[in-house]
Amino acid sequence: MQSDIEIANAAVLRPIREIADETLGIAEEHLVPYGHYKAKVDIGYLTSLADRPLGKLVLVTALSPTPPGEGKTTTTVGLTDALHGLGHRTVACLREPSMGPVFGMKGGAAGGGWSQVVPMTDINLHFTGDFAAIAAANNLLAALIDNHVHHGNELDIDVRSVTWKRVLDTNDRALREVVVAMGGHANGFPREDGFDIVVASELMAIFCLTESWADLKSRIGDIVIGYDRSTKPVTARDLGAHGAMAALLRDALAPNLVQTLEGAPAFVHGGPFANIAHGCSSVMATRAGLRLADIVVTEAGFGADLGAEKFVDIKCRKSGLRPDAAVVVATVRALKYHGGVALADLGTEDVAAVEAGMVNLRRHLANIRDVYGIPAVVAVNRFPTDTDQEVSRVVELVADEGVQAFPATHFVDGGNGAKGLAEGVLASLAEPSPHEFSFTYDDQLSLTAKVETIATRLYGAGLVTWDAKARRRLQRIERDGYSGLPVCVAKTQYSFSTDPQSLGAPSGHELHVREVRLSAGAGFVVVVCGDMMTMPGLPRDPSAARIDLADDGTILGLS
Repeated sequence: MQSDIEIANAAVLRPIREIADETLGIAEEHLVPYGHYKAKVDIGYLTSLADRPLGKLVLVTALSPTPPGEGKTTTTVGLTDALHGLGHRTVACLREPSMGPVFGMKGGAAGGGWSQVVPMTDINLHFTGDFAAIAAANNLLAALIDNHVHHGNELDIDVRSVTWKRVLDTNDRALREVVVAMGGHANGFPREDGFDIVVASELMAIFCLTESWADLKSRIGDIVIGYDRSTKPVTARDLGAHGAMAALLRDALAPNLVQTLEGAPAFVHGGPFANIAHGCSSVMATRAGLRLADIVVTEAGFGADLGAEKFVDIKCRKSGLRPDAAVVVATVRALKYHGGVALADLGTEDVAAVEAGMVNLRRHLANIRDVYGIPAVVAVNRFPTDTDQEVSRVVELVADEGVQAFPATHFVDGGNGAKGLAEGVLASLAEPSPHEFSFTYDDQLSLTAKVETIATRLYGAGLVTWDAKARRRLQRIERDGYSGLPVCVAKTQYSFSTDPQSLGAPSGHELHVREVRLSAGAGFVVVVCGDMMTMPGLPRDPSAARIDLADDGTILGLS
């Protein structure tokens, strides 16, 4: 089979104006084209659709990820193509890939095989410049902070308390901890600083939760950059930075429209980390899709304990959106891995390991149905090494949980390979939900209680412990009036615990919080557990070593 990029490079794409008009009814005058095959949809036009009823929202999530990957984005695209092929006006809503992982370990994030969004190389690289705009706005604030201190520090900022970091859309471990303003008085006051990757910035989270230019500027103004010497929070609004930052993001806020290999429309917009932030595409794009289409298929990062939880408890809580159904992506390989099979042996048939690994999927399904109250189906993303016996056993085990599972081969067969899954999703959407949608915790709980509720209800933890510094930081945040915010738990995606090696469904474990961060503009409090990095490093063999440019201008090696 051809590689992902070979398939994408050989695809014959339709002009984006035709996709917009024929699939979503968007006239060319409402597009801001970026070449022939990608465009932004004018915000003014989207605002004019406010009275339209919303379509159905389908959330794609997964069991706890494994090193080989489960194909969540590929499944989102394949399901969209299948629904589109069945005659339903359907749009996919995906996050924009970060160039750090593209050139690092993960590679691209535009789907795979015959279920991709295109133009694949553009989407995985600079695209429409959204990330560059976010980086520029983020770093403008960082510059204004140091400039304010240099020119007299009227706000009496305690430079030791500054929490706002500079960002870069590249994995670069050398920039995690740096010292700035060296070289004498003219360069400012030396202090410790650091870089995050763009997708870990609070500004990225704000960008993906906002719904208008006014809301964007207001949220940016609420960003707490540090504290003055009397321990009072200092905001971007205090520095007068919010207007200029919003101006840099004006055009980026419009959703990006592209297409799948089979000509279905897709919004690819925003890209917050699924650990340090909420891991979903923008509310702007999601709501636009719901007003323009009958069905929106969107995904949340990592497993249902991380991405889906944040989709529900942060994105839905803030926006009022409600998913009508969830698709949980599972693979035979992932179940065997959670059942104790070594990575190198996943290609060997092992039905017993599939049965053992079901504990992981079982807990995710319970969380989705019993905690979030969302009807669910399972997509069994089939790989060539999967045997019929293994796949059949997965379907049986899922049925024992009262859920239907649908094997799908969209990676090699495109939309046709996900037709059964699409029909299962349509059946789920047509039935009244047996559950009532709910959040994991109530707004009025303390921040501590919110973390404890997530840990015990979703992760199966026995207790939550706190570093003394994290506890003091939490108390300061509550004292400053932010106790009503939701929490965003940053932990490893590979386990329900904070230990990535603890597979399956561990119970009674300890969730230890080592750091607490306030994202006041985004509207949540981040609690960091385990060894989470907001500036990843490159692996020993980075994807960058395989990416190349041919003499005719064709980009090679992206995956």
